Amino acid sequence: MVATPIGNLGDLSARAGQTLREVAAICAEDTRRTRTLLAHLGIDTPTLPLHEHNEEAMAARLVARLAAGESLALVSDAGTPLVSDPGFRLVRAARQAGIRVSPVPGPSALVAALSAAGLPSDRFVFEGFLPAKAAARRERLAALAGESRTLIFYESAHRIVESLADLRAAFGDARRAVLARELTKLFETVLDGSLSALQAAVEADADQRKGEFVLLVEGAGEDAGAVLAEGRRVYALLSAHLPPSSAARLAAEITGAPRKALYRVGTD
Repeated sequence: MVATPIGNLGDLSARAGQTLREVAAICAEDTRRTRTLLAHLGIDTPTLPLHEHNEEAMAARLVARLAAGESLALVSDAGTPLVSDPGFRLVRAARQAGIRVSPVPGPSALVAALSAAGLPSDRFVFEGFLPAKAAARRERLAALAGESRTLIFYESAHRIVESLADLRAAFGDARRAVLARELTKLFETVLDGSLSALQAAVEADADQRKGEFVLLVEGAGEDAGAVLAEGRRVYALLSAHLPPSSAARLAAEITGAPRKALYRVGTD
């Protein structure tokens, strides 16, 4: 498992480069992107496509090659393999066959962002990409509103504004967050502030809506978690006598909990 740069090609480790030169073949999510990296490094190792659409079918063939004594490398388009990328089926099949699976560690966008965010890092939860559909995304965020650990998400350029708006609705305008964009690349930016301030900054600057994003959100403190729990308790009582939207509005007014987080729980 070979980690590759998330932007700056200088971040590839010497061990990673040596491994990519020595293996029989490199399994890559997108062979075109990987060959660009290999060309930069002067490496001519053959590449094999391994992505979400063919991984299950390819796993047995690759395990057979490994069992025959070959060494293979697995890379993703950028960063550490298997982190929001294909590969776990191959790794599981190889381990079940008694084949050694060894990590060659290196860049990871979520760890890089966390290290520069200034948010609590002793306990965190990685959520990967939020659902693309708005309803599913809002339901997921409602379920996370009381999470006390720092939350880390990946997000795409065409959904970043909508996701920030949904985060505000679920967690409240004032929740502290950090938006890391284009990490290690020429136009790297790391913005911090409240969710409200981050959404305003992204909406005001088209450049902040381009590239690849890691979004980090501070976890709910004990007080915030207690407020949300009380809001849900009051909502449950009110919803026995009122429509869900009215019950959520009143429970939010009474307890100070985010209204949409209460309403989404009631409609799951």
